Amino acid sequence: MFASKHGSTLVAGLVLTLVGCGGGDPSSPEVERPQNRFLSIGTAPPGGAFFVVGGALAEVLNTAGESDWQVTAEATKGTQENIRRLSSGELDFALANAAITYFAVRGTEGWERAHEARAVMTLAPNVAFFVAPRSAGIDSLAGLRDRRVVVGPAGAGFEYFLRPILGAHGLTYDDFTPLNGTQAAAVDLLADGAAAAAFLGGAVPTASITQVASGQDVVFVPFTAEAREQLLADYPFFAPATVPAGTYPGQDDAFEGLNVGSMHLITGAEVDEELVYQVTKTLYEQREQVIERHPAGRAINPGNAPRDTGTAFHPGAERYYREIGVWPQADEAAGG
Repeated sequence: MFASKHGSTLVAGLVLTLVGCGGGDPSSPEVERPQNRFLSIGTAPPGGAFFVVGGALAEVLNTAGESDWQVTAEATKGTQENIRRLSSGELDFALANAAITYFAVRGTEGWERAHEARAVMTLAPNVAFFVAPRSAGIDSLAGLRDRRVVVGPAGAGFEYFLRPILGAHGLTYDDFTPLNGTQAAAVDLLADGAAAAAFLGGAVPTASITQVASGQDVVFVPFTAEAREQLLADYPFFAPATVPAGTYPGQDDAFEGLNVGSMHLITGAEVDEELVYQVTKTLYEQREQVIERHPAGRAINPGNAPRDTGTAFHPGAERYYREIGVWPQADEAAGG
């Protein structure tokens, strides 16, 4: 328990506000009132998937959850801000990229300290790879050397999964000229020849990849088999991901890519266990309502929601997954 800056007592980051307070003895049953529970979910700037998915989760929690929840999806700058605001108690829940959270909870790769974030639910995969116009002559990651390459928006945290990918292929950012830009900007830079390649991705199909593949003949730059195996062995946030043939214009063959860090719902380590249990239960059992609002809801399934990406699950979420028999660590302990 800790105190907010307004003096209200917070129970594990949850603001409890009495409704209809009036005169009389507060211990008397005649004057007791139900408590409203105000919850916040940190998302990202409008225009991206986090903002829309966060809004969908908030709507489902408000309509299908406990009657005294009031859940608000809050626009933020994204994963890094969300993790810091969870640590300070300014947010109750947040969406984040699993690769960024992995390093944040360990206090490595530029994080000033270890942050006590905990996983609640693994959501949609983030399938990303380098795309290059065929005219650029890049058919492997080694071909990025000495070229201009779009590596994502400044401050978005792409480096948390890009640096390991490059390292597994014997490259660093010093081997090429990194350009910062949104995926929309990357499409323009590839179209006018200002960039030779761009790292693009998200949910499949990704609009930016569809756009660039519609405008010119492109190459999906392959990861080497050895590098993929190394990345999958070294980092739990990476996962295999196959892009089926025909997903994008001109794509005749399946592409063996990577999920470079799923979207996941996280919370603070000190948030009340029962609250996290109820939030997990509501979203899991009402996942069809999430799907109605955003396709990312399809990731709320037995094989994915409790999937380990390298961030410990909150005890409340773990309790629910164990209760319904989908906790993967329990299967491993039983030899499954």
